[in-house]
Amino acid sequence: MCGIAGLIAFDQNNERPERQTIAREMGETLNHRGPNGKGQWANSHGVLAHRRLAVMDPARGHQPMVRRRGRHEFAIAYNGELYNAKHLRRELGSKGWAFETDCDTEVLLLSYMEWGEACVHRLEGIYAFVIWDGIRERFFLCRDRFGVKPLFYAHASDGTLLFASEIKALFDYPGFRPRVGDDGWREVLGIGPARTAGFGVFANVSELKPGHCMRATRSGVRSWRYWQLESRPHRENYEDSVHHTRELLTGAIRRQLASDVSLCTFLSGGLDSSIITAVAAREIAAQGRPSLETYSFDYADNARYFHPTAFQPDDDAPWAMRMAEAFHTRHRILTCPIAALCDALVPAMEAKDLPGMADVDSSLWWFCREVSQHHVVALSGECADEIFGGYPWFVRPEMLFADGFPWSMDLEVRRSTWNKEVWRRLAVGDYVHSRYAASVAETPRLEGEVGAAKRRREVTWLNLNWFMSTLLERKDRMSMASGLEVRVPFCDQHLVEYVWNIPWEMKARGGVRKQLLRDAARDILPEDVRSRPKSPYPKTHNPAYEALVKVRVEQLLAEKDAPIRAIIDEAALRERLLLSAGDCGKHWFGQLMAGPQMLAYLVQINAWMKKFGLEPPF
Repeated sequence: MCGIAGLIAFDQNNERPERQTIAREMGETLNHRGPNGKGQWANSHGVLAHRRLAVMDPARGHQPMVRRRGRHEFAIAYNGELYNAKHLRRELGSKGWAFETDCDTEVLLLSYMEWGEACVHRLEGIYAFVIWDGIRERFFLCRDRFGVKPLFYAHASDGTLLFASEIKALFDYPGFRPRVGDDGWREVLGIGPARTAGFGVFANVSELKPGHCMRATRSGVRSWRYWQLESRPHRENYEDSVHHTRELLTGAIRRQLASDVSLCTFLSGGLDSSIITAVAAREIAAQGRPSLETYSFDYADNARYFHPTAFQPDDDAPWAMRMAEAFHTRHRILTCPIAALCDALVPAMEAKDLPGMADVDSSLWWFCREVSQHHVVALSGECADEIFGGYPWFVRPEMLFADGFPWSMDLEVRRSTWNKEVWRRLAVGDYVHSRYAASVAETPRLEGEVGAAKRRREVTWLNLNWFMSTLLERKDRMSMASGLEVRVPFCDQHLVEYVWNIPWEMKARGGVRKQLLRDAARDILPEDVRSRPKSPYPKTHNPAYEALVKVRVEQLLAEKDAPIRAIIDEAALRERLLLSAGDCGKHWFGQLMAGPQMLAYLVQINAWMKKFGLEPPF
């Protein structure tokens, strides 16, 4: 993976030194995404800056990459991996194209040169890229179908179109300063750590939506959707569905093992990561390569304080070791000290440029930093629960049929935390519901589908477009902060398209969530691992964490100039969160974020306001 940035302006000479310097500074801001190389390309219409994390053909894959057709130049800045690069290379070779490298960047650029903008329908992988087309004199921007790789953009006051892998790089442009308007605050206070697709929270910052392209010409900028899910009747019986799912998933895992640098898997011992590890370990062994390396995450003294819940029925650590022994992986358990977890809250926010999932983010930031000392590429089990219906809101009636986002259906914790006047003036509750209703209305419908089946399709749609997007953003920023590329095989286009239309009675056969996936893992996993109940991303049970974040918030309340003080209800905060013990009440986002995470969210918001010099919403 890499970092890309740049500027487009047809009415300016972008080859001037000062324009080159701006792009260079934008690229420098993204150095963490690409520590292995840097490059820049410019013509009179724009500048492309690139920071490279070398994964394929490290010696010859320098970017921006340039190729010519006659007197016309084509250039690309690309962040991602094409999993069907070999197939495309063969097809392009049959059409007479000659290759100078073994990297997928060249495959992508030549695909555009051969098929133009229609090349996007042939791409399989995770990507965000910008191409200069010298024949048509336009820039073409594109993002993968599920938004695994990021691409933000903004229009500066002088008309320049800015783009970057991360929001922070946009603010390197002179005169373009961070501000947050009312809708941005509504997102942070009411929807965060999720956010509306395409909305960059900061004023005048947008995000190229997943599955969308953009064209920039002298006439202006236009974006459009090139891919979306389609709802159709599922015709296969259960056993054929199991077989088809297995083939699609194992194929996706095998394709994503392609790498010219060291590769590992994240292994929690849960169903999803275990399937990936099992397939990867066998494939690597069949290729005669050294045994797979695997990593699991834990918190200091977690076993001492762990107590089972409906969400987290057992501890992950023994299951990860069970898998490591079964598949002879070289396994390491990385144990995060509680103080480090708390200390990483601000770096995690800085990696995302927004307040995030509190310690759920900071733990991953810490974990990826440790893994990156040994590896460049990792495979992870994200997205399986969104696709196969693994969350409780797929089955609990009060969550399934909630008139709101099911992972955040009760806004009371938020409402009681924020300043009442801020909440009222911004009409946060109305805003959240409007975003929810608009998203539900976009659900691709299946004619004749009614009742619970119709509702589960809506909830699956919400999960793919909101909850999964939040987790994918988290995974990209926390991993790329340390130059680690993380791949997500469950987010494979063909797998998602297929499973989208499988009826719930098959996905949860016999009333067991993800039973279809479990049956697809027959003979892949040990039986006890295959039948293990779902356990979410690990959460610390050590009371020291809650104590530490309470101290952090108390310190903020003691600072007269702490920005967070302007947007909280201090009395309610003390009563509900600071003076209570234990998990401080109900979850306000997902399965893991309760009282301690709200306190940590406040720490992140305060640091965010300070870093970007943001004014409160008055």
